[in-house]
Amino acid sequence: METGEGRPGVAATLRALNGALGRPAALWVKESGARNLRHRDFLAPRAALSAAFPEGQVPADVVVGVTSLGGPGVLSVQGCQETPAGLAVRVRRPEAFRSLLGPLPGPALAAGAQAGWVVLHCPALRGPPALRPRHLRPLLLADHLAQLLRAQGVSVRLVPALAEEGSREVLRQLRVDWPSGSGGSALPDTVSDLKRALGQSPCAAACEQGPGTAVLPEDVICKVHLKSFVEQQGLVGYDPNLDVLLVTEGKLRSLAELQQAVVQCMAGGQGSCCSIVHVVSCEEEFQQQQLDLLWRILDPGAHTALQKHLVCGPVKVTNPSSPIGADQYFQLRKRQMYEASVMKYGELAQDEAWTEVIDTLTVAAIRFEMLSTAHRSQITLDLEDSSISTKGTKSGAFVMYNCARLATLFDTYQQAVERGTYPPLPPASELNFSCLREEGEWLLLFNYLLPFPEVLQQAAQLPAPTKGIRITANTETVCKFLIQLSMDFSSYYNRVHVLGEPFPHLFDQMFARLRLLGAVRDVFHSALATLHLPPLSQI
Repeated sequence: METGEGRPGVAATLRALNGALGRPAALWVKESGARNLRHRDFLAPRAALSAAFPEGQVPADVVVGVTSLGGPGVLSVQGCQETPAGLAVRVRRPEAFRSLLGPLPGPALAAGAQAGWVVLHCPALRGPPALRPRHLRPLLLADHLAQLLRAQGVSVRLVPALAEEGSREVLRQLRVDWPSGSGGSALPDTVSDLKRALGQSPCAAACEQGPGTAVLPEDVICKVHLKSFVEQQGLVGYDPNLDVLLVTEGKLRSLAELQQAVVQCMAGGQGSCCSIVHVVSCEEEFQQQQLDLLWRILDPGAHTALQKHLVCGPVKVTNPSSPIGADQYFQLRKRQMYEASVMKYGELAQDEAWTEVIDTLTVAAIRFEMLSTAHRSQITLDLEDSSISTKGTKSGAFVMYNCARLATLFDTYQQAVERGTYPPLPPASELNFSCLREEGEWLLLFNYLLPFPEVLQQAAQLPAPTKGIRITANTETVCKFLIQLSMDFSSYYNRVHVLGEPFPHLFDQMFARLRLLGAVRDVFHSALATLHLPPLSQI
């Protein structure tokens, strides 16, 4: 990925390092652990070198070539040396700080890295009026994925439009930005078009009511033979138990809404570049495969042939006294977060001004609970009071707390500037980044500020299925990134006194640290925006 002209990136640097060794294989790895970063930033491991060079010996001229690396997006190399672990590279750190913190106000997103349209379809909203926690998982995932795609320049349409008032309120509480409406005035016409296509399809047959046969629901129009269609088309990845589907008016309305979304994408000037992703729970997967095939039968266009299924694993709820609804789940977590905050902050947490803070912490807790696990894996929701805390380092509340610490830092600094204690922060071009020598400072830059644009891009990738219709996406990436960033920032912030004594000889280091932490704050804000979480100014 190119991260913008002049801005160093991990992928560009690794490409340059691999090119310097003159071997097609990717030999280099980026270090991330604090212990290894004391000695090196990139490593070509000894085992990889032994496979690529005779006796693992890298020619001297190749080592010189690595040292003199350059080019757009490539970090400048300070030194390259043979070590027992392999070929180790250390970059010019002050220059890296200057490149990442100087010309830009923090990490810039790669504008226009992708293009086109994506339709995200979440069948959970077509289910029962009362949403349950298992419905929230694909919903929150689709909402997050939509934000990630938009950040990469992709246009997104969300389907279906929200109709149930109860669902609308739960989603509002969870800050889910989902369209509402009845599907548009053209929906009946689209349904009629699909009925005509159904009448002409060789896969469709009338439902005959004979003696001894089960009574069919009134809204059944006909039946469609899915299994024979799958066999004729040579389709793979579908459930072998798919056989005959009873087509109802409701199923055609579902397809009509998808069809309309595709038509609107085409009208948006994107030609045929429209991808459809069904974000479904594992319980809904079979029914969605039925609709997928019905749509292929009725509309054999390129878009229906490119349907992808992003399947979420089960959501297991422990200790439920009875089946719990999504609204009850939100209210339970809100009560637990309120009680945990009262325990930590005392009477402050009972003040009316904290209502918005508690709501935001609750949404953060739920979103991280649902999204920090790989979407294919099972999630277990523990409803016990002890499962929610303002301290746990793996939680959304911990992330929000550290974001608020940064807000407090900059508020404190600004107030000190207004009192005349400190001078205002100078422009980045006037800062001395060689003052940033603390281990934690390089960790924040190298592991978070440097790769952040690439992290967002990787999280938004929707790769084509290797076989079949299922796809795997890295939807847990941003939550995990934020949790790890919070842990490393917290460790650094607890150890280092950023706003020191107001002596002029200490200002250079203070200014450089403020610039670094300002960029860290921007990363927090940008990443939280993909989760529809507003940064908190206090906790």
